[in-house]
Amino acid sequence: MHRVFVTGGTGFVGRTLIQALRAEGHVVRCLVRRGSEHDLRGFEAIERVEGDVLARASLDEAMSGCDAVVHLVGIIREHPARGITFERLHVDATLNVLAAATTVGVRRLLHMSALGARPDARARYHRTKWRAEEAVRSSGLDWTIFRPSIIYGPDDGFVTTLARAVRRLPVVPVIGAGNTRLQPVPAQTVAEGFARALDQAASLGQTYEVGGPEPHTLNEIIDLLGEILKRRKVRKVHVPFPLVRRLARVLQGLPFFPVTTDQLRMLEEDNVCDPTPFYRTFGLSPVPLAKGLERMLVP
Repeated sequence: MHRVFVTGGTGFVGRTLIQALRAEGHVVRCLVRRGSEHDLRGFEAIERVEGDVLARASLDEAMSGCDAVVHLVGIIREHPARGITFERLHVDATLNVLAAATTVGVRRLLHMSALGARPDARARYHRTKWRAEEAVRSSGLDWTIFRPSIIYGPDDGFVTTLARAVRRLPVVPVIGAGNTRLQPVPAQTVAEGFARALDQAASLGQTYEVGGPEPHTLNEIIDLLGEILKRRKVRKVHVPFPLVRRLARVLQGLPFFPVTTDQLRMLEEDNVCDPTPFYRTFGLSPVPLAKGLERMLVP
């Protein structure tokens, strides 16, 4: 049994992870930013400590007494006016967590990165994820890094949005040709991998790419949602990348506009991997996308 300190526990992946850690018998302590306590309603059997990954002073006391850290905090969209940037939430927050772990003597660290993280990536999202990885690798801690493709589950920002469009709209807008390949993976699978890694010595110092068993194009995912939701012929309208990019440059700061220029850069490239080492190491079975979506969307 471990006492596990979790950052990002109020997100949809974090809530799934808490359940997976509890199922493995671990004690969970969540860092909770003031104002987000309501996101953990129903999780009564966990410890809560108030703090902020951007406030270095709050982390030492919050993390004290734990013997492992799961660092999930990340954002997919920036809000610079509110101080929410990739640089701060991916790089600075990770440096703070690593410093606190070193100070209080926590050795084990599980870190959430992203598939596509690399130093020469077009998207700043991926470049800052890479810089956070580099900090983890040079930390001297017993680390494991996970790089998932798109994670789906209740209240996610991907399948939930697409499913809503398929249900409600006569025509589903698709940016570009819709041929970008993705490898969506259920949040439950990701969470179970994290939970099992705590006691898996073979995972020390390793980076795992995480995805579903096979790639799917965006068009295929939309059609699959149509089948599951009993709308077998989903009509699509393809909006050219250059047009959306021009609009995003002007409108991305407004909350109603669906994508940013950085997200468009990611949408223009495949997000796929060979997840075999992940499944083999942690004894997990890949969930076909059709089965995972049905579990999520059909009562």
